Amino acid sequence: MAKKSSAKPKAKDKSQISIGGNLTGNNNVVGNNNNVVNNYLSPEQIKLNALHQLPPAPADFTGRAELISQLLSDFNAHKGATISGLTGMGGIGKTALGLEVANKIKNQYPDAQIFLDLKGTTAPLSALDIIRHVILSFEPKADLRGLDESNMQAAYQSVLHGKKALLFFDNARSAEQIAPLRPPADCAMLVTSRWTFPVTGLQARRVDVLSEADAVNFLLDLCPRIADNATELAKACAYLPLALRIAGSFLLVNSDWSLEKYLSQLSDRKKRLETLKQSRADAELTTEPDLLATFELSYNALAEDDRKRWRTLGVFPASFAGNAAQAMWALDENETSKLLGILRRYSLLDYDEINSRYVLHDLLADFALTQMESEEEQDARFTHASHYKDVLSAADNLYLEGGENIQLGLRLFDMEWDNIRSGHSWAGASRDVNENIAKLCLNYPDAGVYVLNLRQHPIENIKWLEMAITSAREIGDRRGEGNALGNLGNAFANLGDAKKAIEFYEQALVIDREIGDRRGEGSDLGNLGVAYKNLGDAKKAIEFYEQALVIDREIGDRRGEGAALGNLGSAYAALGEVKKAIEFYESQLVIVREIGDRRGEGVALGNLGVAYSDLGEVKKAIEFYEQYLSIAREIGDRSGEGIVLGNLGNTYADLGEIKKAIEFYEQQLVIVREIGDRRGEGNALFNLGVALHGLDEKERAVDLMKQALVIYEAIQSPSAKDARNVLTKWGA
Repeated sequence: MAKKSSAKPKAKDKSQISIGGNLTGNNNVVGNNNNVVNNYLSPEQIKLNALHQLPPAPADFTGRAELISQLLSDFNAHKGATISGLTGMGGIGKTALGLEVANKIKNQYPDAQIFLDLKGTTAPLSALDIIRHVILSFEPKADLRGLDESNMQAAYQSVLHGKKALLFFDNARSAEQIAPLRPPADCAMLVTSRWTFPVTGLQARRVDVLSEADAVNFLLDLCPRIADNATELAKACAYLPLALRIAGSFLLVNSDWSLEKYLSQLSDRKKRLETLKQSRADAELTTEPDLLATFELSYNALAEDDRKRWRTLGVFPASFAGNAAQAMWALDENETSKLLGILRRYSLLDYDEINSRYVLHDLLADFALTQMESEEEQDARFTHASHYKDVLSAADNLYLEGGENIQLGLRLFDMEWDNIRSGHSWAGASRDVNENIAKLCLNYPDAGVYVLNLRQHPIENIKWLEMAITSAREIGDRRGEGNALGNLGNAFANLGDAKKAIEFYEQALVIDREIGDRRGEGSDLGNLGVAYKNLGDAKKAIEFYEQALVIDREIGDRRGEGAALGNLGSAYAALGEVKKAIEFYESQLVIVREIGDRRGEGVALGNLGVAYSDLGEVKKAIEFYEQYLSIAREIGDRSGEGIVLGNLGNTYADLGEIKKAIEFYEQQLVIVREIGDRRGEGNALFNLGVALHGLDEKERAVDLMKQALVIYEAIQSPSAKDARNVLTKWGA
């Protein structure tokens, strides 16, 4: 089982020292997902145009001249942030109209044009999810595991501050979703929704059906052979742009289909109402016809096998790559491409050219799901969840390969997170159905152990792992249970709860020894060492580290060996044997550079910085810290970034540059709170208190030290004694 390293700071001095726990994962999966990687990835496919996401307006956009003029006037007339809204029924053309307007004004917002589907008709994104997308668009390496409702607006305003950005939020559901997203003054926001809701500052405009003249022109542009039947067809489609597009596209690609026959089916009110009943209820529309009847006509024109394949796409919660459809359909690449092309021509599938991804409109997805029997839907969801477990594994393997593949793996993870999370959510909810689903639920957190450690908030990770443990026990998978227990210990360690972490590490160790899993045993021993080191027992930690090192060398686990060497260094540093610690850190550095472990390299550099700081070689220490900071930001290691910022603060405090030290501590505090690192939060508060007391801000200093003490006592940290002593010294 693989290991990872991350450094942990002490509170009252310039140390950061313990290197973090060892991740328990399946290293043997490297190379097993070549089909996923080769078919899924190329650097060009992964690199997203992060800040300029606005799709082009439809080439055949027709009409809306008056409404476009009104919207442009809204954007040009307002001082400060402009917030415009487009409301109307599904399929009315809100998105197309919004894109037409957005592309006309995008040059006024050169810093960014962000586009996001808020999924209002299916599973609405929360305001927090939307803010995460915006922040990651600007800062794709950011680790937002700790971002929650209490700090989301501040983070959102901060990333947009001073920028001219256009935010296009499509398919919104409620005021609760939109109200927190009001941008700073130099930005603009455009929102579309099927629902009307009040939001302060939102200028809402209703989008109605096309005029008869515009609808006829639209149809004739799509399919000239409609000719004299255009007016009747436009009326049968209720002048809805999406219905018009589907009908016109259908007749274009089916040149042998009789116009009269098509109009007869489309105009059959009884047949249409039978299929519209549920969709009308879902859309809460009682006076307007819905476009799902036209969906059914195009759907029924497909061959039976193609209808079945198209239906499976309804389980996707977000856009997807071509090879995801290939996995769903079990076709070869050429057959998949051919069918995707047919579905696009029938307007049963959209394609995002900017990101090279396919998109199924949410109403079409609803329709697809209604056409499936429960067993068929379960099979489709299992295939979807299995594929994205493999994608998660592929992202993890890329990360483990090191070098430029680290970023490639993290990009893949970020791009597919919605599908990954949806796959796991279904597996978790359905794990009682059969053993295969239970195994899938068990394997999810193990498949992405490294990227999840960097990207997933520990609280969510704990939930995944608890489900994995339950699944493992139900199906009698002892190895899987041991992996999940070890990683659950890591999740609690990331929250600063070393005592709780030890409980799970000890359970994992029993299992791994029972089944003879030497790699797992080595990980458990190393993790126990980290936990005892964080509890202040360096001598006991060394015993565990030395046992782990023997196993790592025995099985040839170079990543684990590097982590064990670094951990031994941190333990000897805690005992005051700094020169011996440096020897271990330098040995670790050789290994992590050899295997391309950028995170491990950063940790080794950071610990060398601590060691040289302890020796009084401050300039050399700062050089190491700055190298570590660069790597942490490069790979989005927020935990490491927080640690090294704290260490830089300690170093400048030692140099007497208290104000500069405070700047670093404050940056550290923001990060550790984001990621839920209670130990790091206590350290940052402790050090800030000491620094402010030195500037004679005694009242604030005492308050911060008391906050640190509360945290230290909650996590049973030995630093609680130091905080109490300082408060006593200050007479507080």
